[in-house]
Amino acid sequence: MRHSVFALMLTALSLSLYPTFALAQHAGAGGAPAPRTDASNSNSRPDLNQPQVDRVDDRRFLQNAAMSGLADVALGKLAVEKGASDAVKQFGQRIIDDHTKANDELKQLAAAGNVQVSDALDAKHQSRVDKLAKLSGAEFDKVYIKDQVKSQHQSVKDFELEAQYGSVAEVKNFASKALPTLKQHLELATDLNKSKK
Repeated sequence: MRHSVFALMLTALSLSLYPTFALAQHAGAGGAPAPRTDASNSNSRPDLNQPQVDRVDDRRFLQNAAMSGLADVALGKLAVEKGASDAVKQFGQRIIDDHTKANDELKQLAAAGNVQVSDALDAKHQSRVDKLAKLSGAEFDKVYIKDQVKSQHQSVKDFELEAQYGSVAEVKNFASKALPTLKQHLELATDLNKSKK
């Protein structure tokens, strides 16, 4: 029953909230979107399959987070297999463990809200995996950690925006709960990156 109510909430909220403002006009501190005002228009509703760049879109957040999580797990497996240092191997295993758990929770959340998330990497993320798969030893460690600093920084940013400006409570709560772990990943990656220079 809870899942069906959540699915209805996600669909209804996404269909009824019609953005009438631009991000640039209502950006808060740091360029973040300002909290939405209620501006419904029964004659003109957004198509959920079209990009909605002027608001935080719970559906898109789930899809992007799922894809990023899949990529990080795949890269973590490469780190465990190909990493030269124990620190990189341990970091890769931590990423595998944490992101696998988060990915499972995200899939359940998406299914409850009737949101399709991919089980396979798209071309952009697969290219990251392919690039690193060709490397080994110290060169692998250097490129992998640099990639992870960038990836974890983007994840923290995306999850912070969802936690603050998302529409659906369950999705916002998921983002809020995951943030401390993502920030730890970013801190670990940043420290490893410094040690590799």
